[in-house]
Parts: sequence; C-alpha cells; structure tokens
Amino acid sequence: MLTVVEKVILLRGVDVFSAVSTEQLTHLAAIAEETTYQADETIYRESGPSDSMYIVLEGRVLLHRGETEVTTAEVESAFGTWALFDDELRVTSAKAMGDVRLLRIDKEDFIELLADNVEITQGVLKAVVRRLRGLVERLGPR
Repeated sequence: MLTVVEKVILLRGVDVFSAVSTEQLTHLAAIAEETTYQADETIYRESGPSDSMYIVLEGRVLLHRGETEVTTAEVESAFGTWALFDDELRVTSAKAMGDVRLLRIDKEDFIELLADNVEITQGVLKAVVRRLRGLVERLGPR
C-alpha cells in the first residue's frame, strides 16, 4: 500500500493537478484508493459511465475503441482523467494487459472534495486553462 506522500508524488504528475499545491494534494491522496485487476480484465467499457480516473502503479492498461488500439497507459500514467469533469459516457474501453495495480479517484468523492476546498478547485481550473491555452497556441498565429 502506498503512503500519502507516495500518492501525492504520483498525483503531482497528473496534468490536471499540476497547479494544485502539495499540501492540497494530500486531500486528493486521501480519497485515492489502490485497486488491482488481473490480466485481460476490463477496467471500464466504452459507452459506460464516467465515474473515476486512474493512475497506473504497476503494469500496463490498453485503451481501445472496439478493436482499435488508442493508446497504452504505463506506470505513472493517468487515464480516464476527464471522467472527473463531465457526465459524458466513456469514449474508450480500458483493459488490463497483465496484472495491474492502479490508483483510483472516484468522481463523487472528487466533486465533494472540490466543493469543500476552493484551493484545489482553483488549481485544477488553472491547469485546465493552461492546457487549453497550449492547444490554442499550437494552432499557430491568427
């Protein structure tokens, strides 16, 4: 089992949490739970509810749409992140490629945490805006 400090270090690497202070990340770490899946086990299905995000602690996770591979999430990679922010159905399926250990943040717990902690909300919003600005800048000059 990971300590709170180890969870904070992992959360620090997730882009939407990059502007959240280390102190505030301890609150996120408190709601993050370790979970395991066996080889070829489905973690979630395309068109299923978006109810949590994950960070890979051990192993690899295949993200796919039908038979088409989208990407592979490896150690310290986050996936399903945007599930925390909207109610749209999942756009990919996630399947364990071998035994995997994950850190899971439940959407309801996350929303409750944001409601009680304005500093985390501000940090998440800053990170999202930074990401959007980066996308716009890559489009090139007007």
